[in-house]
Amino acid sequence: MTRFEGDRDFTQPPTDLFAKLIDARFLVTCLPDVESVSEQEADRAVLTLRPGLAFARGTLEVTLQVVEKTPPTAARMLLTSKGIGSSSAVEASLALAPHNDGTRVHWVAEVKELGGLLKMVPQGLIRGAAEKVLNNAWAAVEAKLRQKA
Repeated sequence: MTRFEGDRDFTQPPTDLFAKLIDARFLVTCLPDVESVSEQEADRAVLTLRPGLAFARGTLEVTLQVVEKTPPTAARMLLTSKGIGSSSAVEASLALAPHNDGTRVHWVAEVKELGGLLKMVPQGLIRGAAEKVLNNAWAAVEAKLRQKA
């Protein structure tokens, strides 16, 4: 379906960064528009968020699951969401490599499934909204990592 990818550079070494990027408890704090978290473990989190999107009103229940880890170089996650009349499934993968004095993360996020009313939303709107969410999430990851440094 729809695929996004990019690179991000971080000052942390791969081992330290990997530990954060595979921790669902940390990742939940980086997602925009989270209203509540009902389950939080290292490999899995369930949360409710209210997306600020014109075509997706109300709340979504999102499950974030870390499904594959190859420390400290790669990880894969699944994000599923359910709302009134809508659902989605997104697969994200991360590849970490040493870069200068830190780490470069090559990331890929692929929308695997859109259900319900989301199927009727034009792809351009979906792409624009997803890019905004991804950029906000990466910015939050960078900010949280700077706070802890």
